[in-house]
Amino acid sequence: MLKKLMASLLNEVWYKDHFVGTLLMPFSFIFMDVVKLRRWMYKKGFKPVAKLPVPVIIVGNITLGGTGKTPLVIYLVQQLKQAGFKPGVVSRGYGGQADTWPQAVTASSDAQQIGDEPLLIARHADCPVAVGPHRADAARLLLDNTDCDVIISDDGLQHYALHRDIEIVVIDGIRRFGNNFCLPSGPLREPQERVREVDFVVCNGGEPEENELSMQLEGKYALNLKTQERKPLFEFKGMTCHVLAGIGHPQRFFDLLNQAGLESCQMHPFPDHYAYTEKDLQFKGAQAVLMTEKDAVKCQAFATEQYWSVPVEAKLDNQLIEQLIVLLRAK
Repeated sequence: MLKKLMASLLNEVWYKDHFVGTLLMPFSFIFMDVVKLRRWMYKKGFKPVAKLPVPVIIVGNITLGGTGKTPLVIYLVQQLKQAGFKPGVVSRGYGGQADTWPQAVTASSDAQQIGDEPLLIARHADCPVAVGPHRADAARLLLDNTDCDVIISDDGLQHYALHRDIEIVVIDGIRRFGNNFCLPSGPLREPQERVREVDFVVCNGGEPEENELSMQLEGKYALNLKTQERKPLFEFKGMTCHVLAGIGHPQRFFDLLNQAGLESCQMHPFPDHYAYTEKDLQFKGAQAVLMTEKDAVKCQAFATEQYWSVPVEAKLDNQLIEQLIVLLRAK
């Protein structure tokens, strides 16, 4: 309950110009100085940077919370495989409770041990995946045990201990950069000008600005967690449905269901990476409980036939993958 309250409060402060953000500005100045010093130390060699024998693509963002990086990573893996590459993915494995790192991830891995997002990638991208707090170690695990010829680092923009060849930043097209302040006054992990340094800027939803590539997330059906039955979303119209989303921007998922005609559903936002219990999903009179795939991997153990996940896919113009392949082949 406290975590949900904090998430709601921060959303008010960061994305609605709350005066509290201004009061916290002195701390944001300190944060920005620390961020700049840390990056300078990596650039000057005071902190070690691991360079791998294969190209590294970073997919990240400069705001705290989700922007749609995981669907983009899955899309990139699928497209690169079609182009003849052999990609592997590394990630922090946020929330994972494994005793040792790095860890290889398979479609049958436990989300509690390795994190929810890496498990989704392993299930949908059908490529080698490894997680660990030191992404270079995770990448070496892949390189030592597979034939990967390119590494994609999920949410690795600020992980400067790993050398990168190509950087892709994902922006929430609706919320953008919030109040444009760095933590804790605002949602920025780095100053906004950092975006001008990357190779590609992908805008998830909303209207892309100049030099941004548009991405849309599409979801057309729900998958039953217990029976694996697949049902079109429109078949849930008129049912007593509850919807939960423990992602960086829950409203994005709620909007997707509204667009499918499920406006009467009761929406329940949860903090990003929330650890669900069976009690969280006990909604009186619910005929169906819909959730993101990221939530579903943490609810599988106590799933009933009322629980449905809604898979989403990233849809982009071919411009991104075409230009990305050109850069990779030049490495």
